[in-house]
Amino acid sequence: MSTGRLIAVVGPSGVGKDSVMEALVAARPDLVRVRRVITRAADAGGEEFEGISPALFAARAAGGDFALHWQAHGLFYGIPREVHDVLGRGQDALANLSRAMLGRAARVFPELHVLHITARPEVLAARLAGRGREGRAEIARRLARPAPAFPEGLRVTEIDNSGRLDEAVAAALAALYPARV
Repeated sequence: MSTGRLIAVVGPSGVGKDSVMEALVAARPDLVRVRRVITRAADAGGEEFEGISPALFAARAAGGDFALHWQAHGLFYGIPREVHDVLGRGQDALANLSRAMLGRAARVFPELHVLHITARPEVLAARLAGRGREGRAEIARRLARPAPAFPEGLRVTEIDNSGRLDEAVAAALAALYPARV
């Protein structure tokens, strides 16, 4: 039986990770989108996720409920262990991961493939400003931060999502599912 890949989607805030992921799943119904567990209010918006309290998250992490879990930006994030069932059936799964977790993810998921979504700085700045969550100075600081390097040996596909979403999705599909000759 073949093993599916965990496709770790990474990229800066405002790059369109959720939009690309949603379009990939629409284009490939066999692709499973992992629903993360996050310690924020369930009605916070953005991606579909399971919102839980920090205390419940800690209990679930201690109980082995997560294949991966981490803390970032004052929140805890978890990838439910059920993703192993999906991969065991030979299906690929998409998960929005922290770039800092990729080394650990590669140890947990031998078939890890990283989909690194990028966009030009001016596009990111406009998207972040459009959200209305941060001021100009905060956006400038966010964009000036260097991204950490990828761990050695990872399969990384980079997709530019500065333009039309359908073009970025087509490029991702072509890279992740190249036509067999």
